[in-house]
Amino acid sequence: MLITHDIRCALDTVVDLVNSAPEDDAAPDGLADVAALSLFVRKHDISEVGTLSDVDLSAVRRLRSRFAAVFAAPDARTAAGLINELIAAAGTTPRLTDHDGYDWHVHYFAPGASVADHLAADCGMALAFFVVAGEQERLRRCEAPDCRHAFVDLSRNRSRRYCDSRTCGNRLHVAAYRARRKEAAG
Repeated sequence: MLITHDIRCALDTVVDLVNSAPEDDAAPDGLADVAALSLFVRKHDISEVGTLSDVDLSAVRRLRSRFAAVFAAPDARTAAGLINELIAAAGTTPRLTDHDGYDWHVHYFAPGASVADHLAADCGMALAFFVVAGEQERLRRCEAPDCRHAFVDLSRNRSRRYCDSRTCGNRLHVAAYRARRKEAAG
């Protein structure tokens, strides 16, 4: 599957958006306020975004939970239905653009769209390409018991199990190693 620069950026954006949600009632929200949303927009170089407001923040938080449902979808048909709803609600208007030093690429959001519609259109289309390619199973959640972060498995053999092998994966491997040593010492 060919993953262009703009699709990769949209995938990184949607993963970070989904993972900004608090994992429980005690955890902080990664999009706690409009300032946090502004940082998110700048971090991901989301273009054509005007002044952000509490209305934008609420809309992006609602969108975040809808994208989370795509990562939790049990099959491609369910994921496709969720993605279709996201894209349709955003009122997509595909257009070619070459801005900010990037070569020609497609924006799917309408000119003047809200940041939520922008994210729904561009990120929704990036996820749609995975479903079309038969790769929906690459949209995953971390298998570490204390982590449920979303990620896109871009490994060649579709074998990635953890959102980050240096943290979640390493932690579980070390725990398994210690358990085996303890049992062997027994």
